[in-house]
Amino acid sequence: MKQPPVKEIQNRNDIAQLVAAFYARVREHEHLGPIFNKVITDWPAHLEILTTFWESQLFLNRSYMGNPIKKHQDTDKAVNHSITMEHFGQWLELWIATIDEHFTGERAWIAQNRARKMATMFFLEIYKARQ
Repeated sequence: MKQPPVKEIQNRNDIAQLVAAFYARVREHEHLGPIFNKVITDWPAHLEILTTFWESQLFLNRSYMGNPIKKHQDTDKAVNHSITMEHFGQWLELWIATIDEHFTGERAWIAQNRARKMATMFFLEIYKARQ
């Protein structure tokens, strides 16, 4: 099957495509899937929230009003504090690979770079919440 051409991230529809492709992979992942599938009960709503989150990150608007640190801390608690830095590494590998398969350009680079920073920060905040 021929792959679609790689393009720039230009709008919310592109972000929605990225988020959907990425989380389809996450849901099937051997280690990440069980975590996400346990805590997310409404995938369409979750994908919409994540599209808004990444839209706010990549287009610097204030459309996302949630608390991602608290959500990650709550997720860790729901899975008996079993989230490790390795999980974030696996998440990051899938995120970068998905972006590389679908997109190119400055916003793709920003999405990858922000995810690298977020992975570290979220894990540190999870760890602190366990104290």
